[in-house]
Amino acid sequence: MSRIHEALKKAEQERAATPGGAGQPSFATTPVADPPVFAETPAAAAMVAPADPALGHPGMPAFASPFGVDTLLARAAQQEWKPDPTTMLFLSGDDSACGTEEFRTLRSRLYHLREKMPLKKVLVTSALPKEGKSFTSSNLAQVMVRQHGRRALLIDADLRAPRLHMMLGTTSDPGLSDYLLGKNDEFSIMQRGPLENLFFIPSGTGVGDPAELIGNGRLKLLLQRVEPLFDWIIIDSPPALPVSDASVLAKACDGVLMVVRSNATPFDLARKARQEFPDQALVGVVLNGTREDALPYARYYYETYQKKEPATKA
Repeated sequence: MSRIHEALKKAEQERAATPGGAGQPSFATTPVADPPVFAETPAAAAMVAPADPALGHPGMPAFASPFGVDTLLARAAQQEWKPDPTTMLFLSGDDSACGTEEFRTLRSRLYHLREKMPLKKVLVTSALPKEGKSFTSSNLAQVMVRQHGRRALLIDADLRAPRLHMMLGTTSDPGLSDYLLGKNDEFSIMQRGPLENLFFIPSGTGVGDPAELIGNGRLKLLLQRVEPLFDWIIIDSPPALPVSDASVLAKACDGVLMVVRSNATPFDLARKARQEFPDQALVGVVLNGTREDALPYARYYYETYQKKEPATKA
């Protein structure tokens, strides 16, 4: 059994042993084989991982863009976001908030993978709704731009039940659907918020046929035109099982990151969702909502660094 299956099986066993999924969620990170399995934990830490030097992989395709960074900065609308501090970890003003260190570790793992394969456009999905995919995609984009000079684009491609604009505290349109319909250009749907170098494309105006719209070919064109302007493009998609959107979106991306919720996602459904994507497309799994008491070493590790935090702050 692969490492992914082992992790999913463990999550299913925890769900069976914990009625109702009670208990405080926690995360931890563990080195794993390819493809990697990531697990999050809302445990605070003050130590910031060193910046990864690699900006890309030598084999990554280079697309010619008709735009420059000056155009991006001039035309992307500056918005007054009002982010939810309970879910937008790097927009809360506390760089050592619970869960931030785990996203730094996830960032580092993705950079390590990028040394071995082309990886810039990452699709974040899950088997079912409410497993934490939007939380993961938004905070992953935020942590990417915490490194100096790195620029990230976050796209809400869940045209059925978009949530990112609410989490960021901004408007939902114009956005992706408006571009796919040919109503807007690349920059009129793009927003800038309070976090430097983080750009956002919301879902856009509601549509009745999102699957057909996503598959009309304009998404690939959008990504090709703006890709050279960003170090990372993080795309939040609908869940993989209820609708076909995620598998269509994955074809325009370099890799898929799947979110699985501990004590919630049935093992057979997680395995079925994983089968929606080719083996080479899946770059990792985020195990979300694990119980803190199941990972005592992580609690000790983060409490140790928490005690050192006051001495390191000015």
